Amino acid sequence: MQELVNRAKELLANGTVQRVLGWKAGDMAYNPEPSYFETEADLSDFVYDAFCGANLSKYMIEASKKEGKTLVFLKPCDSYSFNQLLKEHRVDREKAYIIGVGCKGKLDIETIRKQGVKGIEEISGASMDDACDTLKIKTIYGDKEVSYQSAMLERCHVCKGKDHVVYDEVIGESRDTVDGERFSEVQRIESMTPEEKFLFFQKELSKCIRCNACRNVCPACSCRKCVFDSNKFDSAQKANVDSFEEKMFHIIRAFHVAGRCTDCGECSRVCPQGIPLHLFNRKFIKDINEFYGDYTAGEDIDAEAPLTHFEFTDREPNEERG
Repeated sequence: MQELVNRAKELLANGTVQRVLGWKAGDMAYNPEPSYFETEADLSDFVYDAFCGANLSKYMIEASKKEGKTLVFLKPCDSYSFNQLLKEHRVDREKAYIIGVGCKGKLDIETIRKQGVKGIEEISGASMDDACDTLKIKTIYGDKEVSYQSAMLERCHVCKGKDHVVYDEVIGESRDTVDGERFSEVQRIESMTPEEKFLFFQKELSKCIRCNACRNVCPACSCRKCVFDSNKFDSAQKANVDSFEEKMFHIIRAFHVAGRCTDCGECSRVCPQGIPLHLFNRKFIKDINEFYGDYTAGEDIDAEAPLTHFEFTDREPNEERG
């Protein structure tokens, strides 16, 4: 981490960048949050460890409107989101100095708690300088240990890869964390009967409190004004769990980002109710790949997107899945 801080200070001092976008310590050691750092002194609060799961690419939309360049730290998966925003002309590449940071998989505190670890006071083994094999956890009930792999975010188990697709320089090493099949859960739901599917999503989506955290964090949701903020159609109401309208928010949002979602998993990561919202997006990704060929949003800014590009060989709407 100190190498990142030193490099940020150097770029601030020589005027290459006017500000730094990274992570700072939150209320708890395992809850760092995105933050701007305007001076070298501010960087004393900078952190980067395995709990820095937040994707910083969306913050670059506003940063691109500021004077001068912003230094932003992007993990490999974040760089896909930045590239997609670049493709959509939502960020200015000339306003960004990108340092790609190494990633050994990001951790989820709730996944640790689900393993029976309660009363957490301190966690070691999550530094980027650590082997990242075992987490040693100090709790009010005594010391515990869990494997690093078992505590990772879901998206890290099916990671797209550890190569940055856009950067100015790279600092830190990454490691392969894949130990699962990306579309296995989607396929499980696909195998359900229509009644079972409805009950599954009714159970999950009924938890929604319409906090809009998923929408606000999503890099693909970058509209200046969201239709769901309109009072005209009563779509801004909260916790309307007695009608199907509430469920439509997530379904419509998934359609809105189809073909542009990089599967960064931020929607599920920030959901306070633990709804697996990424499954909607991943279903669309799976279908797009099957209908039009493999495509990864954000991988190549020059590639034609399947849903915005027509070919005479494209699948017809009534054509059976091959």
